[in-house]
Amino acid sequence: MVTTDADSLILTTVRELVAERVAPRAAEIDESGAFPMDVKELFAQNDLLGIPIPPEYGGLGGTFLTYVKVVEEIAKACASSSLIVAVQELGMLPILIGGTEEQKHRYLPKLASGEWIAAYALTESTSGSDAAGSMRTRAERRGDTYVLNGTKIWITHGGLADVVCVFAVTDPTKGPKGISAFVVEKGFAGFNVGKKERKMGIRGSPTVELNFNDCIVPAGNLLGTEGEGFKIAMQVLDKSRPGIAAQALGIAAGALEYATNYAKERVAFGKPIGQHQGVGFMLADMKTQVEAARLLLYEAARRCDEGAPDVTLWAAMAKLMCGDVAMAVTTDAVQVLGGFGYSAEYPVERMMRDAKITQIYEGTQQIQRLVISRSLVGKASKGTPS
Repeated sequence: MVTTDADSLILTTVRELVAERVAPRAAEIDESGAFPMDVKELFAQNDLLGIPIPPEYGGLGGTFLTYVKVVEEIAKACASSSLIVAVQELGMLPILIGGTEEQKHRYLPKLASGEWIAAYALTESTSGSDAAGSMRTRAERRGDTYVLNGTKIWITHGGLADVVCVFAVTDPTKGPKGISAFVVEKGFAGFNVGKKERKMGIRGSPTVELNFNDCIVPAGNLLGTEGEGFKIAMQVLDKSRPGIAAQALGIAAGALEYATNYAKERVAFGKPIGQHQGVGFMLADMKTQVEAARLLLYEAARRCDEGAPDVTLWAAMAKLMCGDVAMAVTTDAVQVLGGFGYSAEYPVERMMRDAKITQIYEGTQQIQRLVISRSLVGKASKGTPS
């Protein structure tokens, strides 16, 4: 692990990069809807794409806590750019968790350096929250290869990715235990990128459909053993959900900062609007919500670093609270700015649009509540009303 001083140095560097290079591009990235390749290269040059990856695989060996703080800092200015770091981590986690040493050495250094882009393909049109029960993508073993057939949707950076970790059914009789995970490279025959989604927010982060039509994958690209895919997917979510929580927190913090500064400068009825109780109390609530969410997220990240047995619970709580805070705080930030808040010339409008997705992807807020409640009272048995 890197030292605390090194962690601090990383965050100082990130703040400078965001202020000088990312924030000035944020509105343009949203307006154009184009992936900011220059920002990706900037992050790669500063070793931000492999923070929690061990040094033996080309990463910094940083703490998970540092990683979520980096995502948060970037998201304060540009949510789309924060996903460059967050989705790279998401896409490489299945390899780090379930890969062999050969697979880790083959893929992780190129992903940690930013030479290659990663993506994670779990969701299908029939399986959003029910990722295991409704999965239709199939993988059939044929000699020393697997043949994949099916379609994945809502795949962040899927059209850019050099490698995609794909989950497919290898034994339909076993339910979740019949799902396996594979590393699919963009050049594999039968692997094609489908339509690109038009989205409310995070427009600079392309989301696409991926099609597998008799896609040939070497058997050596199976992660773990057959049937371990869903287990790997859930272990990934324990670490990716805090990453999305960090994005949500960053969006909220950025909106709070902008609204606070505006409230100090905008004068109405003879004094700054922030000194009027109606606005001042809104800002007080926003600040309290942001700081409470930050404490919960950082604790979840610490538990990830420790490998705590209750990390699933904490990841879900962090995702739930930070996503809800992001939506509430950005909505209030728009209100503080009044008519200007509704204008695309001011960033809080973009932040409000960007915030909504943090309540949906990596498991909806309803799924997070389900995870949390089950940790408290257990899962209902068959035949028991839910």
